[in-house]
Amino acid sequence: MKRPVYTTEILRLAASLNEPRELPRQDGKAELRSPTCGSRITLVVQLDEDRRIEAMSQTVRACAFGQATAALVERHARGRTHNDVAEAMLALSRWLSDEHADEADWPGLVALEPARTRKARHGAILLPFRALLAAIEAAS
Repeated sequence: MKRPVYTTEILRLAASLNEPRELPRQDGKAELRSPTCGSRITLVVQLDEDRRIEAMSQTVRACAFGQATAALVERHARGRTHNDVAEAMLALSRWLSDEHADEADWPGLVALEPARTRKARHGAILLPFRALLAAIEAAS
């Protein structure tokens, strides 16, 4: 029997995505769209004096995989640096494409396992990481 595309865990994660909110200070902002699926994210980030993520807020228009990933990114971004996020995104990309057996060093990503064989979903899954990196890079 074929496993469902959207598992209960993915749907729960997607539903747990926080509503966008105003940050006390907006250091960087990015608006990205996935060319493969049309998912869109607008993400703002607040950084501390060491350029670690202090807070973030995002508006997400994506499938359940994209929303679930965005929820995981938001949940575990605090305290991370640009390099931490970049390394996690690279590892996630390798895991999705079967180049690497372990998912990225980011809690909860194993829930995205059903998407590994659905390459059309990879763009939506990587988009929250790409948006977070772009927002950090936009911070002055």
